[in-house]
Amino acid sequence: MTTLLWVVAVAMIAIGIVGTVLPALPGAVFVLGGIALAAWIDGFAEISGWTVGVVAVLTVLAFAADYVAAMLGAKRAGASPLAIAGAALGTVAGVFTGFVGLLFMPLVGAAVGEYLADRNLMRAGKVGVATWIGLLLGTAVKVALVFTMVGIFVAALLL
Repeated sequence: MTTLLWVVAVAMIAIGIVGTVLPALPGAVFVLGGIALAAWIDGFAEISGWTVGVVAVLTVLAFAADYVAAMLGAKRAGASPLAIAGAALGTVAGVFTGFVGLLFMPLVGAAVGEYLADRNLMRAGKVGVATWIGLLLGTAVKVALVFTMVGIFVAALLL
């Protein structure tokens, strides 16, 4: 039974790493769940409650980074609520259109949303790019935090 639980914990961490770049999956939450399960398996002997607590804080930061970076990019360009909604819809649509779609659909969604709100093609393009850059920066921060979480987990197991 313990082996099965470890397989589940490692699978959750792996799914979480993949979910860090896929907006359909809460990557950091899966990583936290896998680490918490691993800590519970051995009675918090190797992976302490403090370690799980630190990873939980990093999870909250990773979750917030996504939204804060996108909002800062959008706010900096003066995006309308339709542009922000368009970026969110573009991100979801990107999941179903492969890696290139995942990369560029938020930009298209934000630009279309801004165009619908303002009917200014040049402004829509600027808002789309600014929102897209914010999303990319948020994803980069989230990836860095998730790999930090995994690093803390591995260090706790080895030390």
